[in-house]
Amino acid sequence: MTSALAVGFLASLTLIVAIGAQNAFVLRQGIRGEHVMAVVAVCAISDVVLIAAGIAGVGTLIAAHPGALDIARFGGAAFLIGYGLLAARRAWRPSALMASDKGPGRFLEVMVTCLALTWLNPHVYLDTVVLLGTLANEHSNERWLFGVGAVTASVVWFVSLGLGARRLSGLFAAPRTWRILDGLIAITMTGLGVSLALS
Repeated sequence: MTSALAVGFLASLTLIVAIGAQNAFVLRQGIRGEHVMAVVAVCAISDVVLIAAGIAGVGTLIAAHPGALDIARFGGAAFLIGYGLLAARRAWRPSALMASDKGPGRFLEVMVTCLALTWLNPHVYLDTVVLLGTLANEHSNERWLFGVGAVTASVVWFVSLGLGARRLSGLFAAPRTWRILDGLIAITMTGLGVSLALS
């Protein structure tokens, strides 16, 4: 039981932590101190909905078509390994993340931007609905426990990123920080991919 919870937490965290447009936006809003809790809430609630949909949807698909498990498993494994290789490449050639001083300041504009970065990003669906849904269903009866771990990781990450951004702004401007972070992501993602392929 604890294993599914921990694996869900780690799998979700490694997917979410990889820097992208959504994280850069949350980081920037955190540094600026603008509507931080609202942005964090939108990101976290969106992940809850998408992760739950992934677990329920993939579970239904597998129940109807047991052979789909193999396709989902190998597809998910390939995606994880590919994701790990991209993180390894970023670690090899790191760059600083500069939070722009320009950007939306009014509440409605901030919310629309946050929703667009979340719901119009195809990687969000791959990460949450497809990949986490597939990984969760590897735990069969404990798939919802895996989901609790995944959702917890999402909430912890977005709250930490949003509220900790002011303190971490100097640290995250250094390429070395991203090299370490992406190196850890590369190891974890590749390991999960290999594990999924061999299960």
